[in-house]
Amino acid sequence: MARVVLPHMPHHVVQRGHNRQVVFAGDEDYERYLEDLRELSSALDIRVYAYCLMTNHVHLLLGPGEEVAAMGRLMKALAARATRYRNRLEGRSGTLWEGRYKSSPVQTETYLLACTRLHERPRCHGTQRGRMPALRSKQ
Repeated sequence: MARVVLPHMPHHVVQRGHNRQVVFAGDEDYERYLEDLRELSSALDIRVYAYCLMTNHVHLLLGPGEEVAAMGRLMKALAARATRYRNRLEGRSGTLWEGRYKSSPVQTETYLLACTRLHERPRCHGTQRGRMPALRSKQ
């Protein structure tokens, strides 16, 4: 089934580690993911409003531009980079993520507020959270 992606609207995106395994083991893992997120979101014209990186999953608040397929390309590239990185570090192969990412358009103020609160407070040890300036490569 195709995803519902609406242009210029925030989307709550969640991607979980396979079998709830650790995806981010240390600060350098978080930093690498965020750098990839900055680079890819800029190249693909995706706004990053907020993020919350947990040890075994991520929450992102993303806003695609006109080209809604770019959000899928962003998530695919992020997943691939993180998987190659973790597999290389651990000398392993295979998937890092549990299936496809989940996403839903944020269409109400109540949902937006809930997403914003999730991205503002730590819920467990090792959480990296924050806001990025709304990045866009094309103005």
